[in-house]
Amino acid sequence: MHERRPIRQLPDVLANQIAAGEVVERPASVVRELVENALDAGATEVIIRVDEAGLKYLSVRDNGGGIPPEDLPTALARHATSKIASVDDLFAIGTFGFRGEALPSIASVSRFTLTSRVPGAETAWQLTTEGGQATAIKPAAHPVGTTVEVGDLFFNTPARRKFLKSARTEMDHIDETLARLALAHPEVTFQLVADGANRLRFEGAQGDLLEDALPRIGAWLGKEFVASAITVDAARDALRVRGFTTLPTYPHGSARQQYLFVNGRPVKDRTLLAALRQAYHDRIAHDRYPAAVLFLDLPPDQVDVNVHPAKAEVRFRDSGSVFALLRGAVAHALDAASQKVSPAGQSYALERFSATPMPMAGAPSAPRVAEPSAALHFSMPVDAPPLGRANDAAAQQSAVVFGGYPMGAALAQIHGTYIVAQTEKGFLLVDQHAAHERLVYERLKKQVLEKTVERQPLLIPEIVELTPSEVDLVLEHAAGLAELGFDVEAFGPQAVAVRSVPALLGQPNPQRLLRSVLDDLRTLGKGVSLQSRLEATLSTMACHGSIRANRRLGVDDMNALLRQMEQTPNCAQCNHGRPTYVELSLPDIERLFGRRT
Repeated sequence: MHERRPIRQLPDVLANQIAAGEVVERPASVVRELVENALDAGATEVIIRVDEAGLKYLSVRDNGGGIPPEDLPTALARHATSKIASVDDLFAIGTFGFRGEALPSIASVSRFTLTSRVPGAETAWQLTTEGGQATAIKPAAHPVGTTVEVGDLFFNTPARRKFLKSARTEMDHIDETLARLALAHPEVTFQLVADGANRLRFEGAQGDLLEDALPRIGAWLGKEFVASAITVDAARDALRVRGFTTLPTYPHGSARQQYLFVNGRPVKDRTLLAALRQAYHDRIAHDRYPAAVLFLDLPPDQVDVNVHPAKAEVRFRDSGSVFALLRGAVAHALDAASQKVSPAGQSYALERFSATPMPMAGAPSAPRVAEPSAALHFSMPVDAPPLGRANDAAAQQSAVVFGGYPMGAALAQIHGTYIVAQTEKGFLLVDQHAAHERLVYERLKKQVLEKTVERQPLLIPEIVELTPSEVDLVLEHAAGLAELGFDVEAFGPQAVAVRSVPALLGQPNPQRLLRSVLDDLRTLGKGVSLQSRLEATLSTMACHGSIRANRRLGVDDMNALLRQMEQTPNCAQCNHGRPTYVELSLPDIERLFGRRT
């Protein structure tokens, strides 16, 4: 029989250690809590020191307003804070550390020292604890501001230490935590010293303009982020979103480089992440992610930050408006830069050119794994005579007529797949299939929006054999497919008949097209919006209706493709987020040949 135990009041030390389990997950959690307190104190410089990834020693020193000596003992009491005083304050929080749990929780699982001096005081005062047991305060030498020292973290809760990762992983978490705080507060100087060596330093920005924060962002996310960044700045009523997102042709395999802030607080909010994702929905592959640093500002009473022990999540009073603003702002910025391509591909091309020198004449060549399947060739007009003067004349005429256009003049086609175009600034290398795929997709989208999709009836319906479940799935979406000009109907329990395809696709293989569309319908599942389903299907159709690789094009055809790209939104990337062209400038070319350093 179950033994009944009496209900007891938990001792303060045990209560603090339980709270520490929620607040102090790892050394990085200590850094976050202490730095947030420093920011609330008005610090303009914060120095963090760690030994052995913060497990042996961790300190945070700031030049903020300090804590008067009479408040030091209270600072280590549970639920003691200067940030809120009433229920109204709780629902309009404008500070970071407001729960009153951080300091006592940290002190309860470490050897803890708090030293602080307020402006005008003759000396600083210091309070030391071990496992939460405090000693009397005493005078100490310290400039205006506060230093919190945390030694032997989790020394009295060894089970907690066993759940920590390697020192390298814990250090990575500290780096990431500090970087998020530094990105949110560009006006503050942050320094991280690890095991006696300078590890990170973020200098305070000299101005308060959005662009003033870009060097700090670049210091953390790299110069390629800066080169691919586009500005986002939009407001609606009391909401404002600003910051930087990146061109679709600068994608990543994870969402790790997405930094979102609400009123200066780093968050991982589902509403914001979903809005960012939706803004890129037909510009980037489903398994790729953009990089972004975005700041959302709104009145404190419009957001509840008291919904997560570590304050990593928030709840908006009007999440629909927040979602719409961020999605619209990012989409608008992407539209404005829709014909730009990330220079990351250009950098990669330059690296490959310079890293693969040709062998010297007479020198032994390296063993080759396989020979190319086709010889390099240049293609001019399809109906032109063999390569010679006529082709030279066509290229020269192209350069004269189209040389001043943004995407330049088509000169040649290589490997039946890539178009070489000369511009006033250098040259472009265009992937004809990826480029035409985007053109077809945008035309299809426009026709669907305007309800002007032209159908191409098949003289003989194409019968496609499927499983019963596949037939059900196709018929479930038959009405939506019909809106796209793709008419299908049942043809027995295990087949459907394709009666028409969108005329814009030319002469696609109906059976292959239907199976590709079926893969999309199966992959997307039921949780995806109708718009996303339709656009995924359009993307698949566009791929089937675009110019394929290894198709010879004439100069006129190539120039027509370039001119259409200049007039088409999002032409810098295909429907899957891959770049449609790479650009090399004349200075880049000159560097390749040693004409410029």
